[in-house]
Amino acid sequence: MSELLTTLLQDARVWQGHRHRTTTQPAETTGFQALDNQLGGLGWPRGALSECLLDASGIGELQLVMPLMKRMTEAGKTVFWLNPPHTPYAPALAREGVGLDNLVVIHTEDTSDFLWTLENCLRSPVTGLVLAWPGKLATRDVRRLQLASEAGQNVCVLFRERQQAEQNSPAALRLELMPDAQQGLKVNVLKRRGSWSGQRCTLAMAHRADIRVQEAPRVVQGPWPGATR
Repeated sequence: MSELLTTLLQDARVWQGHRHRTTTQPAETTGFQALDNQLGGLGWPRGALSECLLDASGIGELQLVMPLMKRMTEAGKTVFWLNPPHTPYAPALAREGVGLDNLVVIHTEDTSDFLWTLENCLRSPVTGLVLAWPGKLATRDVRRLQLASEAGQNVCVLFRERQQAEQNSPAALRLELMPDAQQGLKVNVLKRRGSWSGQRCTLAMAHRADIRVQEAPRVVQGPWPGATR
């Protein structure tokens, strides 16, 4: 029993409030040094969910994931956008260096369709990054997605309403995003694997609304007849 307890305590996924542990879990740098510093020198966890909690879209949240999108498409990995609130504008993404041939936008019909699609994206070997706007999710659904993320070992970022911060979540990383008065983005770390929350930073980035409208390279529309859920 003592050996089992020791093993569990050495796992960075077991949070100990009195103690800071450096995690060795795989991660991808965010591309923003100030934020990486607040995340233990790591970044977006791989094989785990990340949540960005915000009041409304268009506050700079896409710029937050832009370095990762660029890096993944350059590596030939697919970046999926699932139920984005606006259709992404392909020319603006191309100007940022995102490879459009590796970008797929998917719209689903309902929650069950969304969960099935997201699970399959997460488990696919071609996936590098999944950006998803799920709306309301039950805690059991988030756990289900966490298992799929672990199986695929890729990065998944869920954009959720800020009020969902009160909901328990198995996500490894939870960030609260708020606009800054000087056209930046305030980031509060609500939860991160292997350490305590409460870190804060402000990132300088422009609001690029043109990324979110008018045109997408490929759009796939659900529902999926005969899908196994």
